Amino acid sequence: MNELELLDIAVQVAADAADTARRMRNEAINDVGTKSTATDVVTAADRAVEQQVIAALAARRPGDTVLGEEFGGAGIAGDGGVRWIVDPIDGTVNYLYGLGQYAVSIAAEVDGEVVAGVVRNAATGQTWTAARGHGAWRDGRRLTGSPATELALSLVGTGFGYARERRVHQAAVVAQVLPLVRDIRRMGAAALDLCAAAEGMLDAYYEKGLAEWDMAAGGLIAREAGLLVTGLSGRPAGGDMVLAAPPALHGPLDALLTELVADGGP
Repeated sequence: MNELELLDIAVQVAADAADTARRMRNEAINDVGTKSTATDVVTAADRAVEQQVIAALAARRPGDTVLGEEFGGAGIAGDGGVRWIVDPIDGTVNYLYGLGQYAVSIAAEVDGEVVAGVVRNAATGQTWTAARGHGAWRDGRRLTGSPATELALSLVGTGFGYARERRVHQAAVVAQVLPLVRDIRRMGAAALDLCAAAEGMLDAYYEKGLAEWDMAAGGLIAREAGLLVTGLSGRPAGGDMVLAAPPALHGPLDALLTELVADGGP
């Protein structure tokens, strides 16, 4: 099965999963004060959506493995096997508060390389897709990233971890980045941030602490849009840092974040 066929499966499964996420929020949110806690609502939705995705993938591709945020999963699939990397609700706090920036993210990985990915904003239905070598798209429009060439005139997205110690470090970094760029945006869903950078709604994006499911689909979409998606100082993108930017901005932003040791700290 080629990349486009895997992408087609991911798109179908993500659409159904996004409908479930949105429906669960609409149905449960009125009962939060009386029947449960807000956190329970989010946890239940995360688990239910991921279980739905796992079942749908198993029905279409029995024998594949799945790595999900809620239930974990197998390691890298070898010998041409497919591993699906799933974030059932990326932007959980936004989901809880009713902010329209939360998404279902599904990527297909073959022999350690992500070859297809979809990110669907469950609140709006907007869908970003990519398959290796076939470009990145949003609802039928090809994406080519931002044309920006000056860091000082760039809108840069980022995000923050939940642990206090990490936030202290990230706050110190962003405080020094802010005077050197047009402005900073923190929208609260890494997969959607990567898609925004792919589309040029952000000129660049960086964040420390992302997991595989946060960046698998969005990272491919950004790369297929022509962005460089890396760690700092030539290292690969990973938990220490994900930097996604057009080539003209990548070098200057990489140098700045390296100087600020943005991938350091807890």
